Parts: sequence; C-alpha cells; structure tokens
Amino acid sequence: MKCISLKWLAMPLAFLLLTACEPPDAVNEDGSIDLTKVYRWKMVTTWPPGFPVLQEGAERFAESLAEMSNGRLQVKVFAGGELIPALQTFDAVSQGTVEMGHGSAYYWAGKVPEAQFFSTVPFGMNPRGMNAWLYSGGGLELWNKVYAPYHVKPFPLGNTGIQMGGWFNEPIHSVADLNGLKMRIPGLGGKVFAKAGGNPVLLAASEVYTALERNTIDATEWVSPYHDQRLGLYRAADYYYYPGWHEPGAVLELSINSRAWATLPPDLQKMVEQAAMAENLRMASEMEYLNAVALAELRERGVDIRAFPDDVMQHLKQLTQETLMEEAAANPKFKTVYDAYKTFRDQDKTWTDISEDAYLSVNE
Repeated sequence: MKCISLKWLAMPLAFLLLTACEPPDAVNEDGSIDLTKVYRWKMVTTWPPGFPVLQEGAERFAESLAEMSNGRLQVKVFAGGELIPALQTFDAVSQGTVEMGHGSAYYWAGKVPEAQFFSTVPFGMNPRGMNAWLYSGGGLELWNKVYAPYHVKPFPLGNTGIQMGGWFNEPIHSVADLNGLKMRIPGLGGKVFAKAGGNPVLLAASEVYTALERNTIDATEWVSPYHDQRLGLYRAADYYYYPGWHEPGAVLELSINSRAWATLPPDLQKMVEQAAMAENLRMASEMEYLNAVALAELRERGVDIRAFPDDVMQHLKQLTQETLMEEAAANPKFKTVYDAYKTFRDQDKTWTDISEDAYLSVNE
C-alpha cells in the first residue's frame, strides 16, 4: 500500500516537473522558434503624454522592438494616467496587468526602499558610474534579486544625467538659509533636506510651476536645464542652483513581468536586452546635448545661475551619510544593497580621482 501511495503522489509531481520544463510556447518541439507567433504587449509609463526624451524614449524603444523582431513583438505604450495612474506602474507590472513599465526605481521607495540605489541617491554615482555598476559590476544581477519576489525583471533604460540643484526664490548663503525652507524634493534627497531643517514637499509635475509662482513653496528641484526651461521655471524663481546633489543622474528603468518574460523565445529576449541598452545610451546622450543647449539659452535670458556654498554642500553630504546609515540599520534589505553599492562606488572613485576628475581639473 505504501508503494502504491507513493506512486500516486509521484505522478502529479512528475507532471508538474515536465510542465515546468516545457519550452516557451513559441519554441517548437524540435527546438526551432515559431517565427509566426506575434506577441502584443502593453507598456505603461510614469511620464505625461508627449513628455520629451523620457516618454519619447519609451516609445522609441517599442518601435525598435517592432522593427528588430519583424513585427513579432509589438508593444503599445501608454503614458501615465492613460491606462493606469502613473505611480502604479510597478504594481501593474508586478501583478501582470501589463507586461512592461517605464519609470524610475525611486518611485517605488514606499514598497521597495532598497530600489532607490538602482535609480539615484544623494551624492552617489553619476551616470558613468551607474552604468559601470549595473552592466559590469554586479548591480543588475542584484537588482534582479531585489525585484524577483515581485515578479519583475528590470533593465536600465535611460538616464536624466546629473541634475540641477533647483530653483529658489531667495539666495542660499549658508546652512541657516535652509531652515524652514519649503521645497519640492522627493525621495532620499527629501529626507536629507528635512534633516537640514528644510520642509520637503511632494508635488506632481503639473503643480510645480504654480506652487513656486504663488509662493506656496520657496524652492523646487525638477530635472535639469532642458526640462526646467520647458516648464517655465525661470519665470517663477530668481535663482538657479547647482549641482544636483540629491540626484546625480537618475537611472530610468524598463520593468517586465517575469512570467511574461518567460514566454518569450530566446531571440526576442535578446532583442529586448539590446534595444533597452541602445535606448539607455541614446536617452542619456540626448539629455546631455539638450541640457547644454538649454543652459546657454537660460544664460541669455539672464537667469542667475549659482553654485551652492561649499559649507552647504559639505553639510548636506554629512547628513546624507547619516540618513543612509539610519535607513540601513532599520532595514536589512536596504543594508545589503547599500553595502554592495558603496563597495563599488568606493572602488570606482579611486579610479575616477586619477582619471576623469584629474583630467577635468587641468582642462578647465
């Protein structure tokens, strides 16, 4: 009887194992790929319709996939709010409501605090360092592990570049000028700003200009010269500060539902990887060019562009370290990613000091 029982128990187990080992439904029994099968996926983004570079980049990525796959992988892109609310992108991909999403990992900080390291952290790595970590230093593998419990597979897909420090109604002469200052600034940067005595405020993009113009807030960060100029922030504040200590280059992410990913045959998976990498480079390059042009135009408009005082920067840097250590002490998962990030950043800085930084210092 025991043998019979074990036999009956083994049958469903064997069936499950065989089912799990079946190839994707576009792979034939002989191992060849079914080139007639068409995948029609949806992508939702966190960006407004027509948002330059970021939304446009997501749409270019989808167009590239259609061309590369000869129409076998077709992705329809929906801007934030067109299909789901913008900041529900991660949840929609995680739950399989849509197959793909595009945003930035720090938007999900409330659900996955450690995800912020795969976007940007105050006084962290710039785009060059982030790409080195993600593509070659184990960062992408770690990112996959962090997202695996949520059934999400991530890829880098774009970068805003090093951002500006923000627009201020009053000049910043010292750390004391931050006390009580109401500023639109999210994420870890907002926590650091609060430690400095400021009052961080969360506002949607559509509210930023009006809030600054009407003095509902005293300052705001947005992105960098190109997008800031398009939003008209130079008409609402007198002082434009740099550098963007809070966001030294926000990585944008392509998120894919892992169950949907598993249905793609190997050639389409490779196309997704390569198209994402190509668009990552293209968007970052586009931002660099557009920001340089926009900065010149802002100067022509007479915008007062200033550097933050050294003592302010050093104070914010110290507070950043305190904030990261506090977050790590309270969250083991956050600490794991922080340790990996910091190890690579320290190694990268040693090289950067005698390569890029040393070159720039003698080439001014």
